[in-house]
Amino acid sequence: MKLSQYKFDLPTDLVAKFPAKNRDESRLMVLDRKTKKIEHKTFKDIINYFDDQDVMIFNDTKVFPARLYGNKEKTGAEIEVFLLRELNREQRLWDVLVDPARKIRIGNKLYFGEDDLLVAEVIDNTTSRGRTLRFLYDGEYDDFKKTLFELGETPLPKFIERKVEPEDKERYQTVYAKHEGAVAAPTAGMHYSRELLKRLEIKGIDFAYITLHVGLGNFRSVDVEDLTKHKMDSERINITDDAVRLVNTAKEKKRNVCAVGTTVMRTLESSVSTDGYLKEFDGWTNKFIFPPYEFSVSNRMVSNFHLPYSTLLMMVSAFAGYNFLMDSYKVAIKMGYKFGTYGDAMLIL
Repeated sequence: MKLSQYKFDLPTDLVAKFPAKNRDESRLMVLDRKTKKIEHKTFKDIINYFDDQDVMIFNDTKVFPARLYGNKEKTGAEIEVFLLRELNREQRLWDVLVDPARKIRIGNKLYFGEDDLLVAEVIDNTTSRGRTLRFLYDGEYDDFKKTLFELGETPLPKFIERKVEPEDKERYQTVYAKHEGAVAAPTAGMHYSRELLKRLEIKGIDFAYITLHVGLGNFRSVDVEDLTKHKMDSERINITDDAVRLVNTAKEKKRNVCAVGTTVMRTLESSVSTDGYLKEFDGWTNKFIFPPYEFSVSNRMVSNFHLPYSTLLMMVSAFAGYNFLMDSYKVAIKMGYKFGTYGDAMLIL
């Protein structure tokens, strides 16, 4: 597959700037891979496609307020700092991206908040945009973390092109978010309301939870025409024994196993036994899935509608079938489905 095969014309007004009024009332396109049939539903109708002892697998990562605005010492120039991950708790070291990067050098101090509430020192250049910051904070760790996150902003993707609103703090997060560490939300899961989860549970559907701390690699552009040469950023994943038991039992019983989102699918496919069963794992993955690809664990998938050229689109095309997916995207555009983080959803059977 080539990068140019993932080009399509997406009208800018179809990129969702705001979430649906109610989580489970976004639109749902249902694709049947066997019959090539397309149905148009509301997200809460997803319950009608699952039965007792089927399994839905969710990513329970939690987004933290990763975007900070500060000023550079002496010049006072405004700097955007995007927190990626904590490197060392005791030393307050963080791996970050800075913008504009060309103005920030090792030894520079950055100031955040009123009265310079937090000060950070640049101690390393990791990439052209990446830096390592040491936050100079003498107090307790919990106080430091609280201050850092109070100064931070919900890290909406740049393509949403608007200011962060107070409601984003709750809506740019799944209702089951638990383990803090993501800088981007697992968006397919954001369509599930507490009420819908309860209805699914009453119907007998089992829930398995894995964790993948979503990084900015999701939005990194692919710069090579030959997809085999693209390298994904590594992301931290955790698959527990509980999740393994639930998923493998469902597979043995020939029940449906549904990956809720591309992050779940990538996590599952990163730890599979030779006979196609899920294995417990705690570590990192940089798995990049694109056609042709033989999936081992899930036979169903929930996903949002993704932007042109994105690695997320490539993975979904591997699951749905390239031609079927691209045809369904044409239908989605014609019918005004919303794309991106706050967009509508797709269920692939």
